[in-house]
Amino acid sequence: MYNQLTELMLKQYSMKSLRDYENALKEIIQQVTLLGLWRAKFFEHALFYGGSALRILYGLDRFSEDLDFSLIKKNPKFTLSKYKQAIIHELESFGFQVEFQTQEKKIKTPIDSAFLKANTLIHLLKIDAKLKTHSNASLQVKLEVDREPALGFIIENKTLISPVTFSVQTMNLPSLFSGKMHAILCRKRVRNIKGRDWYDTIWYAKQNIPMNRSYLKNKLKETSPELIKQNLSDETFQQLYLERVKSVDFEMAKKDIIPFLKTKEQLREIDFWSEKFFIDTILPKLKFKD
Repeated sequence: MYNQLTELMLKQYSMKSLRDYENALKEIIQQVTLLGLWRAKFFEHALFYGGSALRILYGLDRFSEDLDFSLIKKNPKFTLSKYKQAIIHELESFGFQVEFQTQEKKIKTPIDSAFLKANTLIHLLKIDAKLKTHSNASLQVKLEVDREPALGFIIENKTLISPVTFSVQTMNLPSLFSGKMHAILCRKRVRNIKGRDWYDTIWYAKQNIPMNRSYLKNKLKETSPELIKQNLSDETFQQLYLERVKSVDFEMAKKDIIPFLKTKEQLREIDFWSEKFFIDTILPKLKFKD
């Protein structure tokens, strides 16, 4: 059975379809995982960032599936495995049966990755959701931590009250926006179009959030030095952005974002997505905080 706090969290969601239930359960798993990490003092060493941070901490109106973190200082030996028991213990106390799996990579990277996996059917039965799914279907939440982060971000502390009151360290919104823009400019596989990146960019533009120039410049220098020289001028950024927009298949981007949306209004908004929209409407709103 789930505990009382889990039941209260579930009541915050409107759930009808299988996707609704899966999104709600994943998000609760994310929040409980953050609580477990806080208890284990993980946030003395790391920051929560990415799309899930934007949703959980700042109110982004779409679901997100991964938990992304950045160390505050470089530490190539840092591993998520150290926090395995703290995460599992916290989730089990809330009624979740989970498996923690580390991801072994053939090519060494500065990103340490792990997965949380929970059987979908078992957890649907716990809330008496009369929905059918494959007996082996799983709820998966990927955890990633950047062990060798670029510097230049601004740290912010945020307090959450669900499932209980606790705090996490994150980046401020301009720094988070720069992280998102770095993802847009540097994703290597053109076919792996992340509509989530473009959706979040629109969210930042609507909020009039500027980008952190220093942080974006440092990230580009570390991962894609061929894209910039010494400075990241407005003109250089605009050129990089235009080149990327012109390479995107926005029909594929729409297909990627749909599973993370809830309302008909959100679905209507993505109908406007096109090369012209992201150049004429969004680009003028992309500014730096200097």
